[in-house]
Amino acid sequence: MNTNKSILTVIILFCLVFWACTNSDEGNGTGNADAIDNYADFPYDNLSEYGFFVGEMESLEHSDKILPYTLNSQLFSNYALKLRHIYIPNGETAQYVEDAVFDFPTGTIIVKTFYYLEDFRDENSEKNIIETRLLVKEPNEWGAYSYIWNEDQTDADYAIVGKQFNVSWIHYDGEARTANYQIPNKIECQDCHSLNDEIVPIGPKARNLNGLLAYKNGEMNQLDKWVERGWLSGLPAQNPYMPNYLDETSGDLNTRARAYLDINCGHCHYPGAPADNSGLYLNYSNQDSLHLGICKPAVAAGGGSGGYKYDIVPGNPDESIMMFRMESLELDEMMPEAGRSVVHEEGNAIIYEWIQSLSAESCE
Repeated sequence: MNTNKSILTVIILFCLVFWACTNSDEGNGTGNADAIDNYADFPYDNLSEYGFFVGEMESLEHSDKILPYTLNSQLFSNYALKLRHIYIPNGETAQYVEDAVFDFPTGTIIVKTFYYLEDFRDENSEKNIIETRLLVKEPNEWGAYSYIWNEDQTDADYAIVGKQFNVSWIHYDGEARTANYQIPNKIECQDCHSLNDEIVPIGPKARNLNGLLAYKNGEMNQLDKWVERGWLSGLPAQNPYMPNYLDETSGDLNTRARAYLDINCGHCHYPGAPADNSGLYLNYSNQDSLHLGICKPAVAAGGGSGGYKYDIVPGNPDESIMMFRMESLELDEMMPEAGRSVVHEEGNAIIYEWIQSLSAESCE
């Protein structure tokens, strides 16, 4: 009898250990394997159904089925902080494209979570998670799905109509800040994520990903990590690089200003994008000074021009339409048109200094 009890005890202990291992909160890669692959069933009602995160949802601890990534320069969204992840199905790979978003396979999911810290000076302060946006590469197009987090931060619900939030935080300078945060509806996603009338991602380009990131098993260049994972093919020996516009050590004033314009404006001000008819192209690789806005006559009329004649007047930001529209909060004047209800002080300061540094000349 004692022998039988010992055997039974061993079996029970083995089962308990096996159960604990398969339900670990440490990102063991299990997630919800069936759910994350069944893009034909998307969108799910709740974010938790995808299996992106393990353990308590508010911890945002990711499953090993997805990979975190970041961008060298960030798109401004009312000072919201962002946590980015990507999933590519097993056996599939993205194709490298030098000056555009990679060519992603069907089933790719880009996951972007927006949140605020209670105090921006303390990365361990309480999080206020607002929303998680998904871009899903479906057989013929990208699908956009937004999820709004509940007050308890235990899950997020699928939302079609969008929503507005009043958010508050302590800024880096110690001052209390507030903003009106707008979650876009399904149609409004196309205002930014559009190229040739199709929804497309903005961020995952070689120049944005060419930088180091700390992963669970150590720091590594993101492009190399994607190759190691088997998620990227065609990577050349030398890759384009775009600096962090907020980091003075990452590039000179010109490259940082161009980086700011690229990530914040270049997805609309680009051939085939929503602002194509303006003739103002602000993508990082554009070298045509007129298309960049230098001494370019205004296309905007009335309030949109502020009464000024040229997009950029070299050496004179106070007479430049670009600066006027970036500083405005009026709906028929402000640029970008979506994603902000406050002025991006740090970004505007870079563009102001950059225009001021351009060799002064008359545009007449």
